[in-house]
Amino acid sequence: MTQQSAKILLYSDDRTTREQVRLALGQRVAADLPDLEIFEVATQPAVLAAVDAGGLDLLILDGEATPSGGMGLAKQLKDEVAQCPPILVLIIRVADAWLATWSRADAAVMYPVDPVRLPAAVAELLRARLAQAV
Repeated sequence: MTQQSAKILLYSDDRTTREQVRLALGQRVAADLPDLEIFEVATQPAVLAAVDAGGLDLLILDGEATPSGGMGLAKQLKDEVAQCPPILVLIIRVADAWLATWSRADAAVMYPVDPVRLPAAVAELLRARLAQAV
């Protein structure tokens, strides 16, 4: 992760969900972390292209996205991409937590988007990513 910014890919087919995530995260999730650069995409091919291009520090995937859900996409990325960035999935049901584990996501946060829990989870994943880069 560069010290100037943390690059986050945000995937959801729902513009409202992307807006809620963006608003909850703001410019910076913690004082000890760099500013955020959030790149929004709405399709699976756009996610795959962005991950292939590299340079991302975190992926936030909407588990309820259609036609390609974030959990299946997380599993695909973790299985196919060497040194895949950490992945946080957004889930709508508590019962989906096992699917998030199956998908090999690094974290799961429940809908509706919580302006305290989401930034805390993102900060934790970014700190771990920063520690790996050192």
